[in-house]
Amino acid sequence: MYSAIGRIAINWFIICDEVTRLLISALKNLLAVSRQGMAAVRTVFFKQVYFTGLEAIAIIVTIAVIIGTVIVTQVVSLVGNNGSLTGKILVWVMLRELAPLLTALIIISRSGTAIAAELGTMKINGEIDSLEMMGIPADRYLILPRIAGVTTSSVVLTVYFILTSFLGGFLIASIGWHIPYDQFIQGVLASLGPKEVLAPFVKSIVFGMIISAVCCRYGLRVGKSATEVPQAATRAVMSSLFAVFIFDALITYTISLLAL
Repeated sequence: MYSAIGRIAINWFIICDEVTRLLISALKNLLAVSRQGMAAVRTVFFKQVYFTGLEAIAIIVTIAVIIGTVIVTQVVSLVGNNGSLTGKILVWVMLRELAPLLTALIIISRSGTAIAAELGTMKINGEIDSLEMMGIPADRYLILPRIAGVTTSSVVLTVYFILTSFLGGFLIASIGWHIPYDQFIQGVLASLGPKEVLAPFVKSIVFGMIISAVCCRYGLRVGKSATEVPQAATRAVMSSLFAVFIFDALITYTISLLAL
């Protein structure tokens, strides 16, 4: 048992080390690209933002409205037509936790698997080696725009999730239970503080960086067999999920300790 635990710990240490190296390399390449400018990198970045961000807006809006409706319904069934308390609970539950977490889960299921499978297929077909032979840094052309694109999309989609869930929650509270608009807004504004704003912003950035880097790592580690591509995608999803939940707990705990 101890040997198995040791192997798992070593494996996760290796994964963390490789993911950290990818993120550091992406940061260095970002500085280089900002100085020199590369149209190809920008093109890949915008394509990643389009796939991860724009194409996911519909599902983000739908899930956000459903979750906001469910939360308001449960709160009203417990505390009655207390608009102020309903707004406060919606902020505490949605803004701090559910919005960035559910957005990250959607990104993992849509874009994480696609990134790992795409890079894995490129690795098998020799496209990455061809780029290197032509003098094009693969980490700058392939990794940087994907990490930057997924991170940017994560922040934007989290904002969409928050706004839509609040709007959906208010409509349900107003139409279904006739909760006054001023009470609901008063509860929302009363519970908003630096921690409530900081938490989803930090989480969305960290989640986007972690998801993209982990999925890139597994895609680049595909060998010569095509059967390794779906395996890499599966491992990328599982590792991303584990990392997101770990960092969610760490960020929540850290922000709760801040004197804001």
